Amino acid sequence: MYLSKSQYLRGLQCHKSLWLYRHRRELMTPPDAAREAVFAVGHEVGKLAQRRFPGGVEIALERDNFDAMCARTAELIEQGARVIYEATFVRDGLLAMVDILVKNDDAWDFFEVKSSTRVKPVHLPDAAIQWHILDAQLELGRAHIMHIDTRYRRSGALDLDRLFLSVDVTAEVTQLQPGLPASVQSMQSMLADAEPDIAIGQHCKNPYECDFKAWCWRAVPKPSVFDLYKLPGERKFELFRRGLVRYADLRGQNLSAAQALQIDTAASGEAHVDRQGLGEFLAAARYPLHFLDFETLMHAVPRFDDQRPYQQIPFQYSLHILHADGELEHREFLAEEGKDPRTAVAVSLAGDLGEHGSIVAYSEPTEKRALGALAEHCPRQAAALGAAQTRFIDLLTPFRQLMYYHPDFNGDLSIKSVLPAMLPNDPEADYAGLEISDGRTAMRKYDELAQIDDEGERRKARDALRDYCRLDTLAMVRIWQELLRLAR
Repeated sequence: MYLSKSQYLRGLQCHKSLWLYRHRRELMTPPDAAREAVFAVGHEVGKLAQRRFPGGVEIALERDNFDAMCARTAELIEQGARVIYEATFVRDGLLAMVDILVKNDDAWDFFEVKSSTRVKPVHLPDAAIQWHILDAQLELGRAHIMHIDTRYRRSGALDLDRLFLSVDVTAEVTQLQPGLPASVQSMQSMLADAEPDIAIGQHCKNPYECDFKAWCWRAVPKPSVFDLYKLPGERKFELFRRGLVRYADLRGQNLSAAQALQIDTAASGEAHVDRQGLGEFLAAARYPLHFLDFETLMHAVPRFDDQRPYQQIPFQYSLHILHADGELEHREFLAEEGKDPRTAVAVSLAGDLGEHGSIVAYSEPTEKRALGALAEHCPRQAAALGAAQTRFIDLLTPFRQLMYYHPDFNGDLSIKSVLPAMLPNDPEADYAGLEISDGRTAMRKYDELAQIDDEGERRKARDALRDYCRLDTLAMVRIWQELLRLAR
């Protein structure tokens, strides 16, 4: 079995992860919606990058016959091909499929395509192992990393020359060559031996979260030192290696007020409430309160005019309006699929927000950025949306400032952690029964709407999007009302 370049990179991060991948793959955590989305973006970007070098031939993937892929690559080179996509090579048990291979005079340049917005340190060994494999068989010229350029703003047809940046990394790649054979040999020897005994550490998340983390961390208790709020990773592992793992072990350590409060509330089982602080925070609000949440698109490849790569574009909002007398009304908007949603969202939102009353968001900067992006794109609504940005209240503030802390937060102040801890028996405030329960899934579902031909299925998907966004703002209302009760 060949050691592929992706497996080699896994081994650089952790030998145990590579061993488990080759021998105990059933222990992997399946990819979630976020990871699946990353894979999809990578595939889309890779296909577009090929168009920068037209006229090439692609080697068809044969997972059970890499030797045939290598033979086809050699055949194309022999026939005089000058551009090959997914060119496949092996050397000493190593396998590489090159994104784009280009003949440049008498030498071959290769391009490794990334959907990232810059060259990252992990990309260099990726290119280096390819150089090592190809260097035994081709006269190599230059090695390049192609990535997305966030300065590009689409206007009309997609301009691939401006969408992509190509960075020459030949110098960095050749500097890594002397150490490569020993690194490869150590992995191949390790794979032929018993499972390596490697303790958990920073490598479990760096540069990528390992898909064997749940297995390797199965003995870590919950809660533990790793749940402490905003404690740096190096410090967490320092305490862990000293045997200070459970909350009870951590008393007397040099911890922040928030971390000490976590430990104290976990021991008592009681929530901490600063009634004076809560009262002052809540009194600053002006009714009617507008609880606002956006759902946004974020495309690596811009689809609309005046869109940049990875720019957040609101396509939906939910707005619960709480009046001083306790009346609660709901307004919402979900843009038509397949079109640039910004103008429609801006027009609807400018009318729904009105001119008076506080706007409540959970993590205020996120919603304010979305408003700012809408105002920039929609000049007719810019004045109204700009004025709205001065009315925000951040519902995260009382939790960050320790006005309220519940032991079931376990150091996580996201709304999906705060809500069930504060209101465990509220049937309306429960994400578990929703078809869509996170923003990444919502973004993907909205993107898929234009491809759904059946009107009933499309309506069902739109209803699921509305249900999810509606619960985000209803959750804020319920949290606000509970904080009012506690303050009184």
